[in-house]
Amino acid sequence: MNVLVIGGAGYIGSHAVRLLIEAGHNVRVYDNLRIGHREAVPQGLLVEGELEDRPKLIETMKTHRTDAVMHFAALALVNESVRDPAIYYRNNVVGAIELLDAMRAADVGRIVFSSTTATYGEPDTIPIPESTRQDPINPYGFTKLVFEHALADYASAYGIGYAALRYFNAAGARPDGTIGEDHDPESHLIPIVLQVALGQRENITVFGDDYSTPDGTCIRDYVHVDDLGAAHLAALDRIEPGQGLRVNLGTGRGTSVREIIDACRDVTGHPIPEVMGKRRAGDPPELVADATLARQILNWEASYTDVRSIVETAWNWHRTHPHGYRD
Repeated sequence: MNVLVIGGAGYIGSHAVRLLIEAGHNVRVYDNLRIGHREAVPQGLLVEGELEDRPKLIETMKTHRTDAVMHFAALALVNESVRDPAIYYRNNVVGAIELLDAMRAADVGRIVFSSTTATYGEPDTIPIPESTRQDPINPYGFTKLVFEHALADYASAYGIGYAALRYFNAAGARPDGTIGEDHDPESHLIPIVLQVALGQRENITVFGDDYSTPDGTCIRDYVHVDDLGAAHLAALDRIEPGQGLRVNLGTGRGTSVREIIDACRDVTGHPIPEVMGKRRAGDPPELVADATLARQILNWEASYTDVRSIVETAWNWHRTHPHGYRD
């Protein structure tokens, strides 16, 4: 297919681009480079543009005869969304609707959307199935949920086919170390812990050790970024006109904050000192995916099931690129 990857210079999008190319698809990347990195995009594939620029989106889709879109271009910092919700509604909702309308104008009928476990809020059931009530507790999760509803309405009214893939905790890097995670500011646990190993931080703060979990720290489901990309490719082949897929992407296995720190110590050989902090508001004790539907519908299953192997790929990237793409 001819696939347009919106936000393909970002962390997850850039990994999906590599997998698409390896699978034989023709790819173009559309990105404004505010969060993404030019160096993450193979030469000759980048179109610089804004999500809200519908005419440029239409022109890009028509020029490259786009068959399908993958949409990764969302703002995704929970704390920032609480502090400044306006930019989240503008990008994650208004901009995303512009993308859908550009698709209609360019006669593009398929989209794979990177949604999130944040649409569930604080679920009562662990592991979390797709049938769990979606009740987000922050603007980030709510904007993602709003767009899921928009996709369903556009499918019903205009015949667009879609897949909304609800990620759990994306982690790791390309095994060959060519691309990886580079955020400013960094908000993900594994790269922050590895920054301590690199001497870029003095210690790692553990936000609470009194949760109702085996070691008292929060538990999350860490899924390798290449596994997420592979699920996007699988979804492309299963989208039907006017129909939607809503699928969790996770390993089904939870790992605590303390277990992540210990895995990083083991992989890097560094002591990685830690300090104890207070709980953060809105941090659920445990978020783990029920990925049964992904196996059934997408024939997809995470290949990285041991968090140590995920940390190894992340360490390979961070130790060779301690300053990210600036290196």
